[in-house]
Amino acid sequence: MKLHEYQAKGIFEKSGISIPNGQLITEANQASEAVQSINGPPWVIKAQIHAGGRGKAGGVKVENDPAKVVTAAESILGKPLMTKQAGPDGAVVHQLLIEEGIDIEREFYLSMVIDRATASPTMIFSQAGGMEIEEVAATSPELILKEHVDPAVGWMPFQARNFIYKLDPALSPDTARGLMSVMASVYKLFLANDCSLVEINPLVITGEGRVVAVDAKITIDDNALFRQKELLELDDPREKDPLELMAENYNLNYIRLDGNIGAMVNGAGLAMATMDVIKLAGAEPANFLDVGGGASEEMIMRGFEIILKDSRVKAILINIFGGILRCDVLARGVLAAAKKTSISVPLIVRLEGTNVEEGRAILKDSDLEFLVAKDLAEAAELVAKQVS
Repeated sequence: MKLHEYQAKGIFEKSGISIPNGQLITEANQASEAVQSINGPPWVIKAQIHAGGRGKAGGVKVENDPAKVVTAAESILGKPLMTKQAGPDGAVVHQLLIEEGIDIEREFYLSMVIDRATASPTMIFSQAGGMEIEEVAATSPELILKEHVDPAVGWMPFQARNFIYKLDPALSPDTARGLMSVMASVYKLFLANDCSLVEINPLVITGEGRVVAVDAKITIDDNALFRQKELLELDDPREKDPLELMAENYNLNYIRLDGNIGAMVNGAGLAMATMDVIKLAGAEPANFLDVGGGASEEMIMRGFEIILKDSRVKAILINIFGGILRCDVLARGVLAAAKKTSISVPLIVRLEGTNVEEGRAILKDSDLEFLVAKDLAEAAELVAKQVS
């Protein structure tokens, strides 16, 4: 679960990390009042969406005139912001964060993630703050520093010094202590909030030597939300894909992709393999949909409905290996969905496993038109032919 920047900064402030003074607004006419209570000029107007690259897309503006702050707010609020992470339709901006301008002397990048290779929390630090860290890692990997943390021991001061002693030019003692404090706080809040990501880019040193988090990004592990009730209340459904939100309400594992082949599969591993085979056949998957091993007839129907609501889908591949989910249950679910929703795209079915003959008979005896594949490779080829 992603948090907005202003929400992440609220957590930072509670953890003792300095942030710029700011105010959230939802209407442009609130901007003039916000400017009066925030130090400036300059003032920074920042779109609050769950996507990076806001600055390049025009979602971050710096203004010195209060009237221009209002104008900037009017130009951003209620309009889609087109960023690389927001998808082809962009993300509509429903709220803005207006902040005081910060006297920036130096910029750093700081984040905390889980390194799957070492199975440990890992802090990442770089002098190349304010830049896209992926680009820095590709062009100047020597600027990316990492410290793996033993969860049994926790974040240690020497690890912070390993970062700080490599800085050129060196920091003053007071600023170095401030930076070390921020690193320790980031680790603590990372654990306390069950985060999968905490990122500050940039983390800045002001002209006065203060360490301030100018930006903030926090992602919470969805699997831990059952014990993070307060954080769960911060979830903003407006930032989610409508089909993904619908699937979430039905307890389905669905992720919308950019292709045109809808897929319904039981089991995450089989779903990944199905998407790979679709691509190998020259087509592109429109979604990841794992209905799970214990899916009911209703869940199958709901999954089918979600796939059909995607206007980009030109064909549907159902690939089920019947185990816990019997093939006859799947077949009845597909027929129920077909009766409720008009199916106007080719349907390819590959069934194997428990009650496979009953499942095939149910589909065969129906009015539903579909193609049957004997194996996964043939299924993918049939799908690719439908959209070629």
